[in-house]
Amino acid sequence: MLKDKVALVTGSTSGIGLGIAEQLAGAGAHVTLNGFADEPLVASLKSRLGALGGSRIDYDGADMRDAAAVRAMVSAVIERHGRLDILVNNAGIQHVAPVEDFPVDKWNDIIAINLSSAFHASAAAIPAMKAARSGRIIMMASAHALAASPFKAAYVAAKHGIAGLTKTIALELAEFGVTCNAICPGYVLTPLVERQIPDTAKARGITEDEVKRDVLLAAQPTKDFVTIAQVASLALYLCRPEAAQITGTTLSMDGGWTAK
Repeated sequence: MLKDKVALVTGSTSGIGLGIAEQLAGAGAHVTLNGFADEPLVASLKSRLGALGGSRIDYDGADMRDAAAVRAMVSAVIERHGRLDILVNNAGIQHVAPVEDFPVDKWNDIIAINLSSAFHASAAAIPAMKAARSGRIIMMASAHALAASPFKAAYVAAKHGIAGLTKTIALELAEFGVTCNAICPGYVLTPLVERQIPDTAKARGITEDEVKRDVLLAAQPTKDFVTIAQVASLALYLCRPEAAQITGTTLSMDGGWTAK
């Protein structure tokens, strides 16, 4: 399906990013992974994705807080393969605290990783995609791109920014055969979500089980977590020819959260 297509997935050594990378590799794409990982983990992931059918699996440890490193990573992929067909801007972190107590360094890191890195990676990828008159840019947004929650000022601000960036890129590239869309999942039980549960429990003065039941899944009418496989399958579909006319959208996969 995607044989010999070239893909870069940021934040892909675990969670949703890894799930998407696995789907792309399984469809035959060359995949470059990104994220913090030691050599044994990188070797394991390369072997794992290669076994799924990935034509070539590479890794780049670029720090998503570093604009120059992000752009250099994209340039390296293009230089290595002569093209970049699929860019998935997935890298993200979270911190939970009231606005008045929100650490400035956490705000800066979340904006840099969750929003600015997507801008820098996209800006570096666009010239090659325009020249090829083909490409897919997928933003990993969130239901928080469409609705807010308490104690997540930086994350909500970044994801709302991703929604706007998605629409702008889609309009600029509409006549070049390049699409740009944002996937907006509800709560997925990833390492990112699991790490925020204790902080949310502390901020609200409740137990961690109550956070899952009364805070996280309370927002989702289905009362069930979205799965990594479901999100990755939607990303894979957006890379297919059948999705050529889907662009500039925020695609909700949130168990009905934003329908309310």
